Amino acid sequence: MTGDIETLEQLSTDYKESMPADLRETKSFDWYLEEVYEDPKVARNAHQRVADMFDYYGTTYDETEGMVEYQLASEDPLNDGENTFYGKVIHQSIHEFVNKVKSGARRLGPERRIKLLLGPVGSGKSHFDKQVRTYFEDYTLRDDGRMYTFRWINLCDVIQDQDPADDTVRSPMNQDPLVLLPLAQRQRVIDDLNENLDAPYTIQNEQSLDPESEFYMDRLLAYYDDDLQQVLENHVEIVRFVADENKRQGLETFEPKDKKNQDETELTGDVNYSKIAIYGESDPRAFDYSGAFCNANRGIFSGEELLKLQREFLYDFLHATQEQTIKPKNNPRIDIDQVIVGRTNMPEYKDKKGDEKMEAFNDRTKRIDFPYVLSYEDEANIYEKMLNNADVPDINVEPHTLEMAGLFGVLTRIEEPDTETVGLLSKAKAYNGEIDEGDDIDIKKLRDEAAAKAEIGEGMVGISPRFIGDEIAEAIMDSKHRQRGFLSPLTVFNFFEENLEHHGSIPEDNFEKYYRYLETVREEYKERAIEDVRHALAYDIDEIQRQGEKYMDHVMAYIDDDTIEDELTGREQEPDETFLRSVEEKLDIPEDRKEDFRQEVSNWVSRRAREGEAFNPQDNERLRRALERKLWEDKKHNINFSALVSANEFDDDERSAWIDALIEQGYSEGGAKEVLEFAGAEVAKAEMED
Repeated sequence: MTGDIETLEQLSTDYKESMPADLRETKSFDWYLEEVYEDPKVARNAHQRVADMFDYYGTTYDETEGMVEYQLASEDPLNDGENTFYGKVIHQSIHEFVNKVKSGARRLGPERRIKLLLGPVGSGKSHFDKQVRTYFEDYTLRDDGRMYTFRWINLCDVIQDQDPADDTVRSPMNQDPLVLLPLAQRQRVIDDLNENLDAPYTIQNEQSLDPESEFYMDRLLAYYDDDLQQVLENHVEIVRFVADENKRQGLETFEPKDKKNQDETELTGDVNYSKIAIYGESDPRAFDYSGAFCNANRGIFSGEELLKLQREFLYDFLHATQEQTIKPKNNPRIDIDQVIVGRTNMPEYKDKKGDEKMEAFNDRTKRIDFPYVLSYEDEANIYEKMLNNADVPDINVEPHTLEMAGLFGVLTRIEEPDTETVGLLSKAKAYNGEIDEGDDIDIKKLRDEAAAKAEIGEGMVGISPRFIGDEIAEAIMDSKHRQRGFLSPLTVFNFFEENLEHHGSIPEDNFEKYYRYLETVREEYKERAIEDVRHALAYDIDEIQRQGEKYMDHVMAYIDDDTIEDELTGREQEPDETFLRSVEEKLDIPEDRKEDFRQEVSNWVSRRAREGEAFNPQDNERLRRALERKLWEDKKHNINFSALVSANEFDDDERSAWIDALIEQGYSEGGAKEVLEFAGAEVAKAEMED
């Protein structure tokens, strides 16, 4: 064995350093009182702590979209980016979710609502919900996110019928120690805390002790003749409280069961039958605080597929949200403090929304739409993340493969534009940011039209990333079985076509439309593949730089109504209009729009000059594309198209040079040969016909 190995001592040290220093320590109530005066945020409620958590891991403000991107989602710092989220629409949804939590932190109303994540299958809502819980666990381990609870001790010294096994009892609801103070005295402390609090919210805590803790407090106060100090000094210990989903502490995920087996005690808790024989059924000590709402107290309650629950079962959420209490069977109400998050898919939402008997429940939800990604490059990043997180075989993913897969998904999700001047493909490209300054495309107008046209919202229907990801995975394994060391768009397209009708989540009515979209994507890929082949056949970076400089010299002379020195004679002459148009026509820029384009590139060059950057036509997408196409026109007469068409001349020096050029663009050798056969034949055919 070579290299460094981890030792048990190193592993143990790393683990110990990752845990809070006071995790196992017990403190006095006096200590806690001093601590909250020193740092009032220790006494935050659940909404306030979750709101601060999002800011803690970093934020970036997107001025263009007018929203905040939260780095726990955009960068995933805890996992080195393994679980990042892509797409402006997704980060807009996350921004909206956090705004509701922050509004709840300020007691503006959303603290008394379910934050309902609504979206189609595979849109990422469950992934985001899980991410929030993961980061909340981590945040409560850190000093900034710390919280404390209490436990009762030495109970048998005073309460004669107390079971010796219950001599020490942790707060069943993990309540903040401040609830041990009577309300009047507690409020005086809270008023002091708010005077020193540096936050956009105020500390509030009007909760009552849970019934079991109330029982102990009453018995102990009676014993000590209402001397609260004696009770807290002799029978209370303060302990660090860390959220842990596996231990069901401060985090709880609730999943619907079979309708016939749903029981409200899963939410609110039930009688502890092992204690009935000791305390009796009506004794608060005989209650088991194991319901989901109990476990989630001080943190986050997550309801998976929430609207699949029976209507009667959802009634428990009414008081949990509006009154922030739960009512266990045959027990008094219990105060709760938690962020309640629900997730649901479209069919269940439509069903419950149309149910008049669900009006009260619907009124207590704040819907956050979680649509599919609508930018195909962002969608491609999702698949790239999937491959990076997996044990992918040694295979080269060819250029355009993931982008074209993403484009197919996006075409099924966006609404057909109403205008005749913008087609569906153009709209998808616009959503991807592919808008030239001269294009007459208003993205905001397209989004507004789509929002009005869609049943709920754009991106809420279409093909799931799961389907596309599954087919990419199948295509990879098929390529390996056929001993192909590369994955190309053509292979992925074949798997889409073969399996589209076998996927249960795709309605049969959409098959014909989706096949049509797939053909659109094939054509788009063919155009890109042709560009790559032309690039390989004729690309010359030095020549593009020279032609670019020449073009800009003539453009500047044209704009300034000036002359330019002839390269050969040295004489002053008018700008070469023929040369200028030979470049611009490669972008289909009409005569009446040429001045707009020339001014556009002139402004771009001027901006770069002010920033101290040298002119490089490669950095301007439109100019680069035009110059490349002109270079192709200038060089194509020197190309041996018969060698290009032939699939059997791979030993030919000329073909080898083309393959090498494609490899430089990111192709594998096998992928380069495939794209030469696929797109090269199209190039050769077109040029031979010309």
